[in-house]
Amino acid sequence: MTENMLHVNGVDLCVETFGDPADPAVLFIDGAAASMLWWDAGLCARIAGGGRFVIRYDQRDTGRSTAYPPGRPGYSNTDLALDAIGILDALRIGRAHVVCRSMSGGLGLILGVDHPSRVATLTFVSTSTGADGLPPSTVEHPEPTGDAVADTVAAVRAYAGGSPYFDEAATLDLARRDAARAKDIATAANHYAMRFEPPAGGGFEDLRVPALVVHGDLDPLLPLPHGQAVRDAIPGARLVVLHGAGHDLPPQLWDTFTAELLRHTGNRPADPDV
Repeated sequence: MTENMLHVNGVDLCVETFGDPADPAVLFIDGAAASMLWWDAGLCARIAGGGRFVIRYDQRDTGRSTAYPPGRPGYSNTDLALDAIGILDALRIGRAHVVCRSMSGGLGLILGVDHPSRVATLTFVSTSTGADGLPPSTVEHPEPTGDAVADTVAAVRAYAGGSPYFDEAATLDLARRDAARAKDIATAANHYAMRFEPPAGGGFEDLRVPALVVHGDLDPLLPLPHGQAVRDAIPGARLVVLHGAGHDLPPQLWDTFTAELLRHTGNRPADPDV
């Protein structure tokens, strides 16, 4: 593992890599308010062991990356997508397999339709098209206590949707580590206040990048029909349902996820380095 600060697209981003840079690159982008720690290092190492060069990073306003005043994010979702391109440029990677979770499904869409030459494949985890008629969230959001760690654990518990795999102790440990390394844990909420801009190149139906969709059958935030809608919207996309998972990726299902991701990315090697 190697963690570095990279100055890209006008900001500083904390980036960590796993595996051999000569292997096909897999870029992990997490969802709203989530630092790179929520793509667990154990999962990243497992995928790297399958012959992939894995990259995870703190998006703006999370972890050790550039932070903005609470409530005043100076960027849009397009800027976050361009950050991903900037990381690939800095690492001299011409094309990567992109894995995007939850809110960052929108970033994957931007990358796929506006920058298809940089994307070998797309994997959408626990995300949605946002189309009308999809079932609403059933999450019962806990009342904030003012304790960032306790509030994070409560939110993750709610998003697990009653999954038998939810691990309170492991979630508490991760939330503590996340808070300890953040410049300001309060700025993560800026993701909910940033400007949202539609991709210039169209919607999910305009993607021509091979796509895998992964979704938990217990997801209460974006119930399973959201994942099915993503699959149906993308030509040729394939859906893998994680049984027993909520809006998360528990370790008990890493074997399934890793096997599916390696299968999805195995026959489409990344382009030579730029």
